[in-house]
Amino acid sequence: MAQTKRRRRSKHRGTPAGTIETRGRTGRPPSAEERKKQTRATTREQRLNRPPTWRSSITRALIAAAIVFIFMIVVSKGKNRVVSAVAFTAVALIIYIPAGYYLELMLYRRRQRKQAAGGSRSGRAGK
Repeated sequence: MAQTKRRRRSKHRGTPAGTIETRGRTGRPPSAEERKKQTRATTREQRLNRPPTWRSSITRALIAAAIVFIFMIVVSKGKNRVVSAVAFTAVALIIYIPAGYYLELMLYRRRQRKQAAGGSRSGRAGK
């Protein structure tokens, strides 16, 4: 009896985060949507694998402080609300810069440990 032809299996591609992607048929080039999904995943990995910097923490703290300043101008009452808003914003800025940096550093180190341990799951819960 003649032997039946078995279909070739497409290979699974592993990403640096440990997830496994199947591309479907390997004989055809990926569609524009598949390329976009791959690009999005690789840029996310690059962004998450970059160590935090003081510059990014300062930028994030400045944005948060600007929001706090606007909030304080709108909410506070009295003659010198601008002065109190500036003072409160300065204190918030002094707290936000190191807090943001060390929070990002902690998350970065945890992500790196999980990746080094061969974490097959990505960092998001419920995926």
